[in-house]
Amino acid sequence: MRVVLLEPLGVAKEKILSMAEKIEGLGHDFIMYDDRPDTQDELVRRAADADVVILSNLPFPDEAINQCPNLKLISVAFTGIDHIGLEACKERDIAVKNAAGYSTPSVAELTFGLIISVLRNIVECHAAVKAGRTGQGLLGFDLAGKTLGIVGTGAIGLKVAEIGRAFGCRLLAYSRTHKDEAEKLGVKYVSLDELLTESDIVSLHVPLNEHTRGLISREKIALMKPGSILINTARGPIIDSQALADALNEGKLAGAGIDVFETEPPIAADHPLLNAKNVVLTPHIAYATREALERRAEIAFNNVLSFFKKFNSFLTK
Repeated sequence: MRVVLLEPLGVAKEKILSMAEKIEGLGHDFIMYDDRPDTQDELVRRAADADVVILSNLPFPDEAINQCPNLKLISVAFTGIDHIGLEACKERDIAVKNAAGYSTPSVAELTFGLIISVLRNIVECHAAVKAGRTGQGLLGFDLAGKTLGIVGTGAIGLKVAEIGRAFGCRLLAYSRTHKDEAEKLGVKYVSLDELLTESDIVSLHVPLNEHTRGLISREKIALMKPGSILINTARGPIIDSQALADALNEGKLAGAGIDVFETEPPIAADHPLLNAKNVVLTPHIAYATREALERRAEIAFNNVLSFFKKFNSFLTK
């Protein structure tokens, strides 16, 4: 089979080639590209003859997938798969595997980086020192003793709960599935409305799907506790960004920490959160640590090897 790495994975070329040796050792071809395709035509050119493609967050829509007649597996070196044309994959029985768990500590740690940055005015404090000013007017808040509301208790949500407990937070959660592990950490499951009305900090850790798109709407933001903060390291479309900006500018919320947007950065110059008050923005980098990028590459390649093993087993039956 022909395996194509469509874009760089952010790790050393030597490491990629080392992992590719296992694929080639099984008699398969491996092709890699060290840049990201800048057009869909180029994407299709690279993938057209592939049986397996490996990518990270490169959009691979239905129309591109349908121009790749041999495709059997898309190995996604990323947690989310909302950038993949899943309808085409379903229609053609193309397997899609993600790199679940690779960024769990990384995202959880940035979540608290954003929380503390907002609570302690770290961005404003940095600017004050650079401008020769004092800390006058930059009074912050403790994290200890605050109620932390976690929306989604998958692996990342559970890690956030674990760290939140270490900081001395009271823990609430809303999730479609209740986890014993969460309750052992002291998490109390409540409705989304109750979480929003009681939490000092609301942190989002759910995938983007038909149930979560627009989940934090203008109506839900209106339920949030006055002076609370909202953190999003999940997916941008989960929040109504204009409603969040309005709540910040009106002083309803004390602040927000946002790593994800409706589109990948750079975001539009007129995006409502760019000029909102008391917001810390990062360019979708919660997952981006050296350790995480190596973990995701290893998972993506192992998913390919597992696929070959199952495929060969099927052929020999």
